[in-house]
Amino acid sequence: MQRGSHTMTDWTFSPADRQQIRAMGLTEKKVREQLRFFHKPPFSVHLERPCRVGDGIQVIPPDKIPAYLSLQAQAAQAGRWQKFVPASGAASRMFHTLCQCLYRPLAIPQDLTESDCAQEQKEVLDLVFFLNHLERFAFYPDLQKALERAGHDLHVLRRHARHQEILACLLTEHGLNYQAAPKWRLKFHAYPEGNRTPLEEHLVEGVHYLRDQWGNCCFHFTISPGHQHDFEGMVNEIRPRLESAFNCRLNVTFSFQKDSTNTLAVDMENRPFRDQNGRLLFRPGGHGALLENLNDLKADLIYIKNIDNVAPDRLKEPTLLWKKILGGYLVYLQARMHDYLQKLTTAPPEAELCRKIMEFSERRLLLAFPPHWPEWSSAKKRDFLVHLLNRPLRVCGVVPNAGEPGGAPFWVRDRDGNLSLQIVESAQVDQTSPAQKAIWAAATHFNPVDLVCSVRDYKGVPFQLLAFADPEAVFISEKFQDGRKLKALELPGLWNGGMARWLTLFVEVPPETFCPVKTVFDLLRPEHLP
Repeated sequence: MQRGSHTMTDWTFSPADRQQIRAMGLTEKKVREQLRFFHKPPFSVHLERPCRVGDGIQVIPPDKIPAYLSLQAQAAQAGRWQKFVPASGAASRMFHTLCQCLYRPLAIPQDLTESDCAQEQKEVLDLVFFLNHLERFAFYPDLQKALERAGHDLHVLRRHARHQEILACLLTEHGLNYQAAPKWRLKFHAYPEGNRTPLEEHLVEGVHYLRDQWGNCCFHFTISPGHQHDFEGMVNEIRPRLESAFNCRLNVTFSFQKDSTNTLAVDMENRPFRDQNGRLLFRPGGHGALLENLNDLKADLIYIKNIDNVAPDRLKEPTLLWKKILGGYLVYLQARMHDYLQKLTTAPPEAELCRKIMEFSERRLLLAFPPHWPEWSSAKKRDFLVHLLNRPLRVCGVVPNAGEPGGAPFWVRDRDGNLSLQIVESAQVDQTSPAQKAIWAAATHFNPVDLVCSVRDYKGVPFQLLAFADPEAVFISEKFQDGRKLKALELPGLWNGGMARWLTLFVEVPPETFCPVKTVFDLLRPEHLP
């Protein structure tokens, strides 16, 4: 209940509230920490300048590529790689426009063409475009069969402009239920031998750079609990076929986003939001919550890639090549860092060793050193270098910006005045500041979530990844529940605030390695068609 003014200390949680909080795996202290964010000014980073080629973005020299490919292959043979794919989100955003057309019926005249729609509302244009290109979608055969089971002929429905039946079969539980399905089970790409989902494309892709000397390939997907049965069924269906085709063994594991990463919603006056039954409303904490899933893997080397960023076989070659190059570069850097850390921690510090490590850190890791560094003792330099280098490391592929939504690489100045390389989302930037807005707009590259990560220390012990996140880097967004507006709290993004204190490097990769599917219409881009 409310007591006095609207501050985070004014709320007395009832016994039922406390029981609900405990059942989520949370504590009252943690929930009050969450409430604190709604009473603060929005979090924003301080952009110093955008990263550019030669200033924060590296280009791999062609003569180095063979060595990096060899290092990646050696690490793969030794079984050091895993692939981590965040895949717990539903595909509802993909079909946003079509859902609007389904639930707000539009009168579409027969034989209406896209050129006829120049003056029409966008939903009509999108629907006509969708219907006119229906046969080109990889899910078309499944839609056709689902309509036949319901006693409909797709050709007849289209001829008579009965688009409501078509959309209902595609989107709702009366057919394919694509509006509620996870992206991993949608048909993305058409092949003569059978059309593929993103799940299968990720497995086919990963086999080429994960396989160890015994043929094992390790994958980990985050999924939602309600889709576990479907996920296991699809993996079991795919596995024998791919293992036979690629002479490998697929080790596919999964995890759920933890309830303990959910966050308490508030109303527009920052009071804890309650549902129609008077219970506190907790919401998933965004993809930043998956940092705990990543941490639980206790892996060595990890590829991270979004579920919807997959290319068909005819375009996989550049992706496979650059996955291996980035992986090999990571292995090279990790080996150098771990060797230096071993020397720093097992023998008295030497001035010459500290100098070499400083030069490596400046040249390869783009790290800055304090102005008084030359005056420090060797012991102080040693301690500083160990603290500086004994961190998780990630190499991020970035592509030239072509207007895609998402994060970008920047030089960021933290609260202590230090510069670092960061992936930044627009929601992290103070858009009310003309200067910050101008720096944001000047970005030349885009982060397609193409990461390779080293997550063990120089002793081989897995890092506690949560210790390297910036807990203040939260997002606050506005949502609706039961027709009421609310504020939702998202945890520091997995590759934004969640990795803010990692060692980060950006490498330019070719645009053709990025094939996202954010809306259903992206599946009609040339790269996704046969």
